[in-house]
Amino acid sequence: EGQLDVPEIDSLWPNHVFASRAVTGSARTLPSHCMAGGAVWGCLVVPWPCMATRTIRLRPGTDIATTLRWTSVRAAAFERPHGSRRQARGVPGWWWTARTPVGPVTLHIVACAENGVEVTAWGEGADWGLDAAPGLLGCDDDPSSFRPQPGLVAELHRRTPGLRLGKTGLVFDTLLPTIIGQKVTGLEAERSYQSLVRMYGQPAPGPVESWIAPAPETLARLTYADLHPHGIERKRAVVVLEAARRHRRLQEAAAMTPAAAFARLTAVRGIGRWTAAIVLGIALGDPDAVPVGDYHIPNTVAHALAGEPRGSNERMLELLEPYRGHRRRVIVLLKGGGFSAPRYGPKLAPRSIANH
Repeated sequence: EGQLDVPEIDSLWPNHVFASRAVTGSARTLPSHCMAGGAVWGCLVVPWPCMATRTIRLRPGTDIATTLRWTSVRAAAFERPHGSRRQARGVPGWWWTARTPVGPVTLHIVACAENGVEVTAWGEGADWGLDAAPGLLGCDDDPSSFRPQPGLVAELHRRTPGLRLGKTGLVFDTLLPTIIGQKVTGLEAERSYQSLVRMYGQPAPGPVESWIAPAPETLARLTYADLHPHGIERKRAVVVLEAARRHRRLQEAAAMTPAAAFARLTAVRGIGRWTAAIVLGIALGDPDAVPVGDYHIPNTVAHALAGEPRGSNERMLELLEPYRGHRRRVIVLLKGGGFSAPRYGPKLAPRSIANH
């Protein structure tokens, strides 16, 4: 098989250290960038063996970077790139980590040929992740029926022909940061989520510095008092804990139609239209999911499509009605095009309840 000397990991923070002694491991499945010393994080570090590699054929013209930008809760909800999917220094491609129904996984996605990518997976969820990779990269999205009338939306669509709406297939993995983002600023939500992940999560498998969100079974054993130090007040904490206890039933929504999945999600008290729409868009790849109740999107849609500085949820739905079936696609095009409503006052100041 061939052998490769790799460092033994004596400690892990979060995923890499310099080793004190060497052990041997199989080099057969290790990707080339992990076999070259200094290619990953400045030294040869392979904490876990590579589980599998698969080549995937994408839809013609797919823009991988643009597609992956919107296959993330925090990119969609808070307009921030997902930290676990960033590019590692010196390593081409994209990293994506998640907790699948069968365990943690890290995917490394590299464009390898025309309309093709090589996906390498680490962790217990490697096989699940490889099976989900085509959906993640938008292979299940068909925008051929999207034919907007001449105007702004048509022009944005023309400028981004490679955009595909991917899906993760992971309901609770999407729900957790979305619930934490209810009724707070993006900065507050990010702080709370990262704090929770560092306390109850785990380092991601494979040669990437990232963390996996807590397992729902772990969160289900907690109480509100455990979540309060992370800046999550009782109202959101109760929803997080209830969703964690029902995670198996909620995960079943990934295989349902959007309407049935919406009903399953909103059956949990505290999961409303906004939260359900975010999950439908990210986990199921629903191109028509509209996050009614969002703080910014109604204003963005009203300003971009009607020149109105402010818009209600009703006005947003009215303006998006001609695009029914692809309303989330229109929202993504507007946000990706840099459109936002004018701001007339200071931003909401982040708050912290952790010490109160």
